[in-house]
Amino acid sequence: MSTKPNPETCGDPLAKRFEDWLVAERNVSEHTRSGYMADLAQLASFLWGVDAQPPFAWSSVRDGDARRYLAALSKDGVGAATVLRKLASLRTFYRYIQRDGVVLDNPFSMLRGPRKARLIPRTLSAKEIDRFLAQPRKDFLDGTLSESQYLRDAAIFEFIYSTGCRISETVSAKWGMIGWGDGRVIVTGKGKKDRLVILGSKALDALRMLRDYMSAKDPSLVDDSSDVFLGERGGRLSARIVERDMKRYLAEAGLPTDISPHKLRHSFATHLLDAGADLRSVQEMLGHASLSTTQIYTHVSIGRLQDAYRLAHPRA
Repeated sequence: MSTKPNPETCGDPLAKRFEDWLVAERNVSEHTRSGYMADLAQLASFLWGVDAQPPFAWSSVRDGDARRYLAALSKDGVGAATVLRKLASLRTFYRYIQRDGVVLDNPFSMLRGPRKARLIPRTLSAKEIDRFLAQPRKDFLDGTLSESQYLRDAAIFEFIYSTGCRISETVSAKWGMIGWGDGRVIVTGKGKKDRLVILGSKALDALRMLRDYMSAKDPSLVDDSSDVFLGERGGRLSARIVERDMKRYLAEAGLPTDISPHKLRHSFATHLLDAGADLRSVQEMLGHASLSTTQIYTHVSIGRLQDAYRLAHPRA
């Protein structure tokens, strides 16, 4: 199967209406919008060839075509998570045009993709977190890191671990979002939904140090509408730079370098549950729409309990 998306899919009138609906009615992120359209493009490429031109005959697609597409994805070795995402995109598209009376049946409605394995997230222990978070200051004291980068990086990693925020939510933080008195922060997550997260004392201290440093340079840098985390050229810090710097600090601290900023989010959830936090509260802090998504972190905690039991119980 050709996996090359048809570059003209965006010219298809039904696809364009669907795209507008995703943005206006579903309020999806840019990442989600582009993913849905790429999945439509790949289906068009599979059914009608890479050189086909819109408008496409979406109403001619039958259950058998949908099954052939699923089989082709599996034959090409596409991962289970990717297959499930594509099927969800196509079900949503056909549900949309079905509601508009373009088709009677949704050819993807009864199609079931492969079972996705629930992998236990890789996390850092609390002691490893301490080593990692201490590394920017060590680099600064050693003279290998500027004061501005030390303060920024110390604050950003404390922010992620303290709140459990996604990297996209973190780099878009504004100074006016931070509640200095009680540590409350309102962040905008997936689907542009706002939620409340909490900054601990260590994260607040790191942010205060960064704010004081930036204010001394230029008070306008800490206006309520200004980005908290800035790149070297003054614009908003990119997620790619955060990931690059994190790998360097991990290596210097003697920790696994395959840990990403998102794994700090995993560590945040696991450590809260290990300490007895309520699962529903952790769900709200992570911004998960479904409790089942949060429950994967309980497997990590249960595993540690089992390890402790085997080590400590005389008849284990």
